[in-house]
Amino acid sequence: MLPKKKIHAVEKSALHPRNQHRKRYDFKMLTQAYPTLAKFVRTNEFQDQSIDFANPEAVLALNKALLKAYYHIQYWEIPKGYLCPPIPGRADYIHYAADLLASCNQGSIPRGAIVNCLDVGVGANCIYPIVGHQSYAWHFVGADVDSLAIQSAKDIVQRNSALNGNIEIRKQIKAGDIFRNIIQANDYFDLTICNPPFHRSQQEAEAGTLRKQSNLKGKKVSKVTLNFGGQSKELWCDGGEERFVQTMIKQSKDYAKQCLWFTSLVAKSIHLKSIYVQLKDIGAEEVRTITMHQGNKTSRFVAWTFLPAAQQKQWTESRWIKNQKKS
Repeated sequence: MLPKKKIHAVEKSALHPRNQHRKRYDFKMLTQAYPTLAKFVRTNEFQDQSIDFANPEAVLALNKALLKAYYHIQYWEIPKGYLCPPIPGRADYIHYAADLLASCNQGSIPRGAIVNCLDVGVGANCIYPIVGHQSYAWHFVGADVDSLAIQSAKDIVQRNSALNGNIEIRKQIKAGDIFRNIIQANDYFDLTICNPPFHRSQQEAEAGTLRKQSNLKGKKVSKVTLNFGGQSKELWCDGGEERFVQTMIKQSKDYAKQCLWFTSLVAKSIHLKSIYVQLKDIGAEEVRTITMHQGNKTSRFVAWTFLPAAQQKQWTESRWIKNQKKS
């Protein structure tokens, strides 16, 4: 006797209203966009079409299909073992960040190359610039310390005509620096985004992966298989995300007049208290915490600016409104 079929909501209502991935995956449409995905699609015990999310090749094929179907990306290859991100959650960050910018623009999302964004830790996958540019036509600078990730991101940009000329990739030459060496004297960014390394050590990262895989398979897993991949610099750093964000906040002060909003994902809510204290001590003019939901998972990003309301208005008028009138 077959298990009773699960009744799923038509939409993943917790995702941002503009997120294209609110509906359940349409595998017929996705396999048409990327036929290789078909070999990984199966009917599960509840008679639903799905893939094995514990299989790295299946996850990679799903991402390629999503990027082709929704973002018109024809080439997307990443080096073996590098992070293959879940796209719906990444898209949510971009859409909520768009709302953040809209809040400074009378509720209207600024669009086009007049908006300049910096992705700290762009990775080999270049996912945030892809989603951000294809959704809002923003210009992006992606920065990373890893040479192979840099080359991979450059290849993705160069081999997709929609991205070429709209996304610039810069190498961070000094590990431990975040904005230094990346933000140049004549640069102005409307937004910075970052998905910092989550774990404090390789051991902690592997333990977290084992928990996730055990949940996916419904049984205890003892061997690590990175279904979403990830190199050491992508998954962990000394002090984990708390220290990384603290370093980011400290360095952001040096570029207070060159950026409207600094933002960073904060996976663990327990870290918020120390982040708020540091932001107050360093003189942030305004701090916001934007909560996001993906299924049963709750995440958030913290945004801060050193510009008071009057200077925020001057920023938007000189960079967005004035340039929109010119175009």
